[in-house]
Amino acid sequence: MLHRVSLLFIVCLLLMQGNTFAQGAPSSAKAHKKVLLLMGTRFELVAVAESEQLANKAIDAGINEIKRIEALISEWQPTSQTSAINRAAGSMPVSVDPELYDLIFRSIKISKLTGGAFDISFAAAYNIWKFDGSMTKMPSPEEVAASVKHIGYEHIILDPKNHSVFLEDPEMRIGFGAIGKGYAANRARDVMRKMGIKAGIVNAAGDMITWGKQPDGQPWYVGIADPAEKDKVFSWLTASETAIVTSGDYEKYAEIDGKRYGHIIDPRTGYPATGLKSVTIICPDAELADALATATFVLGPEEGMYLINQLKGVECLMITDKNEMLTSDNLHLHFYQNKKSPSSTSKTAKAPKQP
Repeated sequence: MLHRVSLLFIVCLLLMQGNTFAQGAPSSAKAHKKVLLLMGTRFELVAVAESEQLANKAIDAGINEIKRIEALISEWQPTSQTSAINRAAGSMPVSVDPELYDLIFRSIKISKLTGGAFDISFAAAYNIWKFDGSMTKMPSPEEVAASVKHIGYEHIILDPKNHSVFLEDPEMRIGFGAIGKGYAANRARDVMRKMGIKAGIVNAAGDMITWGKQPDGQPWYVGIADPAEKDKVFSWLTASETAIVTSGDYEKYAEIDGKRYGHIIDPRTGYPATGLKSVTIICPDAELADALATATFVLGPEEGMYLINQLKGVECLMITDKNEMLTSDNLHLHFYQNKKSPSSTSKTAKAPKQP
């Protein structure tokens, strides 16, 4: 549930430098970028500005914001407020900053919306699945049942008066692996915008948000990787003021008795989700897209697409395990001529199951 695959970009930044904006007025604006490791993954920050000094200053501010968020939400850093919540599980509530409280509140709302397909208490699961090639047999039903015994967003108790969080089960743990990078991307964008950067990208290993346009006035172009050939693009999107997040199982999986099991686990059952190879969510908010990408993958083609089609401003592209491409009602794509690309089809959707 906590992993992400990278989107394949078609952002020809170097070729665009020095070009004019679409209105025809000459401009010296260029796209400046930095790539580095943050939150345990590859981040790329891009700022379009006439001043290289301003661009670099804004990118550095975005980087510092991401580091600040990691120090707040990381369950791996013992000094974080999230770690304090986990240590106090079953014993007492912990008062936290309003920012973290609100993130947990929004996470619970998404859990309710998705019938538990998204759940930040998934961090309590035992690591019984291995996706490094070493797993040769299925875990027992008893092991799987034990792995999800302490998962359940319903047992995260919030007190709005004191901004406190209490985990009712002593073995419960929360973590933000399926929403944290999207939230960090949103915040880095906000910081850069406030510093005068009117166009840019924050890409957190595939959890991406864009704003404004490229130096020549064109929208950003984002390529979607083909699950059958992950280094190739089979379709592309134009993006401006848009978040795009992809979740897929084609990079990490286990093969047992000739059957393939992807790394995205259903927190309700403890078993790998089935039916899909990849899910791409497109909406204005990277945090929401991050959470919905995992939840939709877990829900599967029918329930997942039904959910997305009920959400205003949210679109989805799915590749099924039968190599069929499904799109939400209002998604418009541009395709490359690739004979091996997934075939487009439609499918009747149904409502997700509620707990």
